[in-house]
Amino acid sequence: MDETSSLLPAWSSSSSSSEAMQSDRVLVDVHDRSSSRDRLLEAAAAHRLHGLREVANLLRDSIPVIFSYILQNSIQTASVVIVGQLGSAELSVAAFSLMLAFDGSQAFTGGKHSTDLSIHLQRCLIMLCLLFIPTGIAWANMAPILIALGQDEELSRGTQQYLRVLLLAAPGYIGFESLKKYLQCQGIMDASTYMLILVTPINIALNVYFVHYTDFGIYGSPIALAFTFSFAFFFLIIYTAYSPTHTRNQTWGGLQLRAVLDARSCTAFLKLALPGILMFATEWIAFEIVALAAARLGAVPLAAQSIIMTTDQILNTIPLGIGITASTRVGNALGRRDAAGAKLTGHLSALMSALTGTIVMFSLLAVKDVYGYLFSNDESVVQLVSQVMPLVASFQVADGLAGSCGGVLRVAYYVLALPLGITLAFQAGYGLRGLWMGQVVALFIVGTCEYGVVWLGTDWEQEVRKGMLRNNSVMDEVSELSA
Repeated sequence: MDETSSLLPAWSSSSSSSEAMQSDRVLVDVHDRSSSRDRLLEAAAAHRLHGLREVANLLRDSIPVIFSYILQNSIQTASVVIVGQLGSAELSVAAFSLMLAFDGSQAFTGGKHSTDLSIHLQRCLIMLCLLFIPTGIAWANMAPILIALGQDEELSRGTQQYLRVLLLAAPGYIGFESLKKYLQCQGIMDASTYMLILVTPINIALNVYFVHYTDFGIYGSPIALAFTFSFAFFFLIIYTAYSPTHTRNQTWGGLQLRAVLDARSCTAFLKLALPGILMFATEWIAFEIVALAAARLGAVPLAAQSIIMTTDQILNTIPLGIGITASTRVGNALGRRDAAGAKLTGHLSALMSALTGTIVMFSLLAVKDVYGYLFSNDESVVQLVSQVMPLVASFQVADGLAGSCGGVLRVAYYVLALPLGITLAFQAGYGLRGLWMGQVVALFIVGTCEYGVVWLGTDWEQEVRKGMLRNNSVMDEVSELSA
């Protein structure tokens, strides 16, 4: 008993020590798990905060762009509204003509020299002027083209004359658009907005004067547009010359025609621009086919389509503005080699565009019965606009998603929207509503697929590497030319 009793204190001490060590290990494990959970929560909170900041940045940068595009499209809209007071025939000619007429940002921070952007601007101006030559020839000879497509002869002649006068607006429009993009790539988003605020009342006054107080009549509208876009370009040049931000960015390197006209650089420029040209050309052609089909349905459907398309051009500026802003911010992120930032901006821009499209949809539904009176007093036209407006409203949601994703799958208009819409319009007897049914169904498919292809299927790290290689290649060419 004495020996056993003498062993108990040692065994008891060893057991207590083991329990204490085990308890310490448990406490350490609990503390580690608690610290890990806290770090995860902190990381999640930081990610949410970063996301909210990016949303705020997108809103801050996109609102001036959207407002600018709304103002710019309102220039054409004002022409349509003012001409529409002459009658439904004049409304159709003006809107039809403007639909025919008007329907890749690598951040400068990613290059070795900030003046590279001025080379792109000069090259863009020259390329656009050259590309406009065949367009101008088509405008001047539009009547036989439209008649061959089965359009009314009077409408075709009126459209051709309108477009011939509108040729005067082309230089100002090309210059304004190019200079606007040049400034937006530098983060100067509000310059074009200020200029359009300045010229919008001038445009309205000129339209009213030339259309209603001269013998030009309907053809006073393109004359007013020519003056308006020339003024806008001239005022934007002055703004750019005296802009402190532009001076600070040091992006203007003077005229560099040798670098601008270099064959290899021009070829590379066209390769980068070609996807965007094809995207917008595809959408433009699709909408023109819809306009031509609407004209085949009769005078009332054409007038209603003119009102709807004029409205859609205004509404389309919302996802377009968000998409342009997102492209600029994604370009800046890639230039900074921030792949995660580029990906976040892409996803948030798609979400914002879809949400704004939903808000626009409900707004259109609320005013569908009276909206047509803004453009025409013809009851049959107003009633048809009211019937088609729910489809136009739902179109805005899909257009928002597709617009924010870059529009790379617009070929779906050809393979889906046009055959389906034309079949519903003419074979099923739905008329103008059938044309829009086809567009809505197709664009929802396009928007969903584009989001999957562009944002979910993009390797952003690879895009960073591509951007670095492209910038280095361009800079090597410029250095060789400057040597």
